[in-house]
Amino acid sequence: MPRRNQGPSLRFLKKRGCFYINWTERGRSRERSTRTADRERAQVELAEFLQQRIRDAGPRDPSETLVTDVLATYAAERGPRVMAPAQMGRSISALVGPWRGMTVAQITPSTCEAYATKRARKPGTVRRELGVLQAAVNWAHQNGRLTRSVKVTLPETPPPRDRWLNRDEAARLLRAARACPKAHDYLPLYLLIGLYMGRRTQAILSLRWPQVDLEQGLIDFDGAHRRSKKRRGKAPIPPRLLPHLRRARRRGTDLGQVVHNINGERLGTIQKCFNAAARRAGLEGVTPHTLRHTAASWLLQNRVTLWEAAEYLAMSERTLLATYGHHAPEYQRAAANAIGTRPRNVRATR
Repeated sequence: MPRRNQGPSLRFLKKRGCFYINWTERGRSRERSTRTADRERAQVELAEFLQQRIRDAGPRDPSETLVTDVLATYAAERGPRVMAPAQMGRSISALVGPWRGMTVAQITPSTCEAYATKRARKPGTVRRELGVLQAAVNWAHQNGRLTRSVKVTLPETPPPRDRWLNRDEAARLLRAARACPKAHDYLPLYLLIGLYMGRRTQAILSLRWPQVDLEQGLIDFDGAHRRSKKRRGKAPIPPRLLPHLRRARRRGTDLGQVVHNINGERLGTIQKCFNAAARRAGLEGVTPHTLRHTAASWLLQNRVTLWEAAEYLAMSERTLLATYGHHAPEYQRAAANAIGTRPRNVRATR
């Protein structure tokens, strides 16, 4: 049985003292020198070789195109323009190993299920990673690299999490954040914006001071960011958050990030220090997205109307009702009271 074509790879030739790119073309083995003995530089040469190979080939059938080639080109050309390149990079890193040596035509429901089994992660994580694979295949087709697209079978959407913080838990998390030795300058402000304005992590981390109007008390989370399907919106600043933003503004620069590291640079992720603060506060099942759940729950518990809460959170009323509606004090109360009431136009009979 012939060996499966694994695609271009690096091989160090000791007698020549450098790395070579090896690949198979029409049944014949070929090689090309990278002219370097440094592995990192050789990997850069391999990435450029893959991109040039795909560009020169024109539209190819999915059975002739490796999944790893599609992922590499998608990361190089599309990656710098997405909203969360670091997250996309992590997904692609997870995809490369299990799909190595397989063609796009081999993406089937069974191979997608095998990937989920081998990955052994939560359904939400696997769904996000396979979603990146689907985006890469679609992008290759739309940009003339594939003759047709291939459907990637995703796991079912996991049920929404119902974890939110009460006032005491939120206070404990803030105290723990202020005690973090490396994150006490920015993590508390991130938490306050998340709790009081209910925005997603990327919306907070990408926020710059020109988007914050402290005089009018407004934040434009859209600003000049690259639009995506997720709404961000414009919202008034809550009175309890305003003093914290004013103090942060005195430390910041005119065009800088609102939440930034000690060098004034944008944070790529908040996950590590957030998890450390949650552990210190003794909280379980808490993630950065829990802040958005908390903001929505607090609004409905305080009897804010669905329409007003949805507009404030830049969320659809349908999503708000389906995910957080049960937190409203009067949720389905009228229906529960009415179910046992005799209709007025019906007369009791013996």
